[in-house]
Amino acid sequence: MNIKTDRVLDAKGLACPMPVVKTKKAMNELEPGQVIEVHATDKGSLADIQAWAKGSGHQYLGTTEDGDILKHFLRKAGHSEIKKEKTFPYTIQNEELQKKVEAGERLTVVDVREPAEYRFGHIPGAISIPLGELEKRAHELNRDGKIYVVCRTGSRSDLAAKQLAANGFKDVENVVRGMEEWSGPIEKGSIN
Repeated sequence: MNIKTDRVLDAKGLACPMPVVKTKKAMNELEPGQVIEVHATDKGSLADIQAWAKGSGHQYLGTTEDGDILKHFLRKAGHSEIKKEKTFPYTIQNEELQKKVEAGERLTVVDVREPAEYRFGHIPGAISIPLGELEKRAHELNRDGKIYVVCRTGSRSDLAAKQLAANGFKDVENVVRGMEEWSGPIEKGSIN
């Protein structure tokens, strides 16, 4: 597949949220209608870039794979199409969630990182649903129950929390700062 692009952005070797952060900055330098090709090696960037484009008004054109490199293609939206990005308003700090976990409270924690990230350490009892699978697997969650969404830094989980709320989930909180700064208990191993 040969797609005409106006700019190529190198985000290889970067983990969430950096591919999206770099893409946002590069998009600001493009004219409406221009296409950017983002090269990334973070498998989670596929869902991240798609969700960010949808939330910002830019058009996600598709992704191709070239070995370990994901090539994401996005078209910059016109000025009237761009949506003001908002952070999900309902959050819980790591320390607050840690107290609930250590107290043995029955919680629904959804970990939206990629399976390999989850296997190397997650909050005990967390359900693994990568962001890219969340829409098709949302039926596995209780729409009316409290859901805590976690990722590595709070960025991917922010996108996931917005997605759940937009799909009728009533009580969702984004876990801030995520697993990167989690000092509570963790489990390692297989996916729930």
